Amino acid sequence: MQDVAYCNSKKTDGLCEEMCGRLKQGSRAAISISRLRCALRDFDIKVLLLFFICIPTIVVVIYVHGQKVTYFLRPLWESPPKPFNIIPHYYNPNVSMQTLCSLHGWKIRESPRRVFDAVLFSNELDMLEIRWKELSPYVSEFVLLESNSTFTGLVKPLYFANDRARFDFVESRLTYGMVGGRFMKGENPFVEESYQRVALDQLIKIAGITEDDLLIMSDVDEVPSGHTIDLLRWCDGIPDRVHLQLKNYLYSFEFYLDDKSWRASVHRYQAGKTRYAHYRQTDLLLADSGWHCSFCFRHITDFLFKMKAYSHVDRIRFAYYLNRNRIQEVICKGADLFDMLPEEYTFQEIIAKMGPIPRTFSAVHLPAFLLETRERYKYLLPGNCRRDSG
Repeated sequence: MQDVAYCNSKKTDGLCEEMCGRLKQGSRAAISISRLRCALRDFDIKVLLLFFICIPTIVVVIYVHGQKVTYFLRPLWESPPKPFNIIPHYYNPNVSMQTLCSLHGWKIRESPRRVFDAVLFSNELDMLEIRWKELSPYVSEFVLLESNSTFTGLVKPLYFANDRARFDFVESRLTYGMVGGRFMKGENPFVEESYQRVALDQLIKIAGITEDDLLIMSDVDEVPSGHTIDLLRWCDGIPDRVHLQLKNYLYSFEFYLDDKSWRASVHRYQAGKTRYAHYRQTDLLLADSGWHCSFCFRHITDFLFKMKAYSHVDRIRFAYYLNRNRIQEVICKGADLFDMLPEEYTFQEIIAKMGPIPRTFSAVHLPAFLLETRERYKYLLPGNCRRDSG
């Protein structure tokens, strides 16, 4: 009786009259259909499209491109860091060291300071060789620490220990250490990274560093130029701490990004005060002081390893990012491995850097060893983007 009352309460037209007729005949299927069709007649088709097409589409777009939206809107929620005080850098191989020190407002020493180059090592054997060949004439002691764990808690081989003979040209000046990983599942990768940097701090002391020695703090792929370190070791009056402005390259020296790499630093060692770190420690930045070649690997397997091993592993949002063919295509395009927008603080800079990095065909002012062994390291030079599978 309630169903009949429902129909009697409606102002029915042709369609609803037919359905209500069936309703009154007692068909339960007709009851359900009639109610649905009559209810739908009260809805606007645009509302239905909104619910069943537009909203799911928006959800998918946010899921796939949400990170891009966040980075694009970064200028709205994050202010740029305080600008550095940039120190002009003067250099020419035909100018005497006394003149170079004077140009910087410093005085030349009677003898150079000792220099310690300390690095945390993962798997960048080629970049380590290029780095140490560049710095070898100026460094007194090389300090290297490696672990059997990545920052993300994955087990890894001791790549340096297994290939140590390759670096026999520094063996007499090498302090090597190995620290066991903690393998804490689910832990923030930056915690393991900090743990390893503290261990490196202790290894530097074991290496015999003393007051006023120079200590280079930088990742393996952040390579100070030899003449920059030579200048700092020979001059008196240099800052206690100074960051190094490095030219930013991606995948090889073919893709020049910018000159905004600044995390590398040089310190006049002070016992009890100097701590090994990879963050901003001063406002001073020495201009044009070397090269930062990020993800500059010979094999596709090396790219895969680093993508899963380093502290920003959260950038692997989709499994297809690890597809070997995709990685090779991204390298040759100069695109971003993680399909991210530029990490900048103004809309102007973000828009200017969107898209692939333009190629450069200049191999001028690169590490000397790289050019001397150009056949061996051809993959790092312009025009050679193809990688071995590994």
